[in-house]
Amino acid sequence: MSLIVFPAIDLKQGQVVRLAEGDMDRATIYGDDPAAQAMQFAEAGAEHLHVVDLDGAFAGQSVNGEAVRAIVGRFPGHVQLGGGIRTPEAVEAWFDLGVARVVIGTAALENPQFVRDMAATFPGGIVVAVDARDGMVATKGWAEVSTVSVIDMARRFEDAGVAALLFTDVGRDGLLKGCNVAATVDLARSVAIPVIASGGVKGIGDIHVLALHARDGVEGVITGRALYDGRLDLAAALSVAKAA
Repeated sequence: MSLIVFPAIDLKQGQVVRLAEGDMDRATIYGDDPAAQAMQFAEAGAEHLHVVDLDGAFAGQSVNGEAVRAIVGRFPGHVQLGGGIRTPEAVEAWFDLGVARVVIGTAALENPQFVRDMAATFPGGIVVAVDARDGMVATKGWAEVSTVSVIDMARRFEDAGVAALLFTDVGRDGLLKGCNVAATVDLARSVAIPVIASGGVKGIGDIHVLALHARDGVEGVITGRALYDGRLDLAAALSVAKAA
């Protein structure tokens, strides 16, 4: 099975942005037409897209819904969506709209049964975000750090039927430091759930290395700033991921 490359579209006040270490005050704006950005990624060959409603992650409910609907309406592939999705009604509404996967983060830590219920209701549709600062789970838009370790959090959902774990090293996110491959692979080997790497991808080398660990349970990689800054060519990344 080849590595899935997920180009990222992070939404803040309707614009395409990237944050540094999850800090809303350190946002770089890359465009004001999210749907057009999604189409650019599709034209480069992307079949999957990772979308985050950043304002929603802090508000606890959808804020950039209009932009998300525009993306889903135009992108021909699979859209994975996160950010403030914390109720059954919200989950159902996004699936009804055509979202392929819903990412649950804060609610997964605070209410594990919610994740279990949603995974049972929407088989293959629920991704649990396991975001880490120094190995501990960060929540509420990464503004708070819990006392739960990443691996302990992941193991809570081993038998829940979730589609994947989305592991982000917050300390690297948006900084182009390189993906934390060691921590990603360690997590993938520790649980039976596929893991998606996120945070810090700086170039094609990260794609090469992660693709080699697909057999260890690394399902995919999310990349944002490296694409927007021209450090990573999406078509090349997709080719490397597929070849491996």
